[in-house]
Amino acid sequence: MLVEMLNILENFELKRPEKGLAWSPETMHLAIEAMRRAYRDRAEFLGDPDFAKIPPGLITKDYARKLADGIDRARATPSESLAGDIKLAGESESTTHFSVVDASGMAVSNTYTLEYSFGSRVVVRGAGFLLNNEMGDFNQTPGRTDRQGDVGTAPNVIAPGKRMLSSQCPAFVAKDGKLLLVTGSPGGRAIINTTLCNILQVVDFGQPVYRAVSAPRFHQGWFPDKVRFEGLSDPLYAGVVEKLEQMGHTFDRGAARQGDAHSIWIDPAGGKLHGAADRRLGGKAAGY
Repeated sequence: MLVEMLNILENFELKRPEKGLAWSPETMHLAIEAMRRAYRDRAEFLGDPDFAKIPPGLITKDYARKLADGIDRARATPSESLAGDIKLAGESESTTHFSVVDASGMAVSNTYTLEYSFGSRVVVRGAGFLLNNEMGDFNQTPGRTDRQGDVGTAPNVIAPGKRMLSSQCPAFVAKDGKLLLVTGSPGGRAIINTTLCNILQVVDFGQPVYRAVSAPRFHQGWFPDKVRFEGLSDPLYAGVVEKLEQMGHTFDRGAARQGDAHSIWIDPAGGKLHGAADRRLGGKAAGY
């Protein structure tokens, strides 16, 4: 999904935000539309590949270009209009993410999910970590996909021996074959879009990693057909929100914080590591 969204956005010249802002309304609009289309595809196609045939074309440039051609630069696309063959009928805060780079340049981006607090409440003997409880991540009601965000498409319907769909999206970004960014986040279905926001801030807008991690994030997950935006109540973004609403986007007025994306940026010039702890959940960056 992350590759699909980035491929879509490659077809546009993303507008840099005005001074003091992290996002322009034009860029937010395009990213929201990319999110909307990728999450729609997630609902139809993604599940355990031992059970579901996942089209390889989802991450091709040609497919992304086709999706990009369907984006109206001035108007939001109603999520319902993308349903196609899908017949239409909250979020745990227990996942953890950390990013690590060692002295030799080896990197780890680890998103560790529990689902609900304490997961399955089973600790691995002698290892000290909890097993998760992910059964709620299956599509629970086969054939029922509704406008509130419940998905019932076949690839992720529960079956014996089948792995459930997850939103985990630990990510590396490389430039000229060298590691540039290690990132990822907890946050349920919004994980992938949190990672997208971080990458866009660093790669497309050249923001220092601490500013990228601190920037307000947004999420559109196909359904509910609303945008969650952390900057909604910030007077700095009043004009951005107003313009997006004029374009037809609807905001979730009750949305809270999104994710917890502890990240590391590696300076291409000298290889210096820059760690950025996310202020949203009290982590910290440390070097040894």
